[in-house]
Amino acid sequence: MNEEWRSLTDVDKLIHEPSRLMILTILNTVEKADFVYLQRETGLTRGNLSVHLSKLSDAGYIEIQKTFNGKIPQTICQITETGKAAFHKYSDYLKYVVNKISSSG
Repeated sequence: MNEEWRSLTDVDKLIHEPSRLMILTILNTVEKADFVYLQRETGLTRGNLSVHLSKLSDAGYIEIQKTFNGKIPQTICQITETGKAAFHKYSDYLKYVVNKISSSG
């Protein structure tokens, strides 16, 4: 067993929430993404997406830049190094859980 994970409940609950996992999965594969793109890809409402982005930003997992494209406001999101590390640790954790379950049954 990985020393960091004492039990199967040792999961990053911030990332484990499905909407935030979707957002980080998308941001991990692109350099940057704007709010409209994230909304379209996740299927979240503006309000839901905004709340989840705020939580990820507060944790230091993403950076949010508010800019303008001409006179139109634009919100650009980018995963941080902290976010990448947390996402990869979470992915490794899921692999560990799957292997643990596979080997016990």
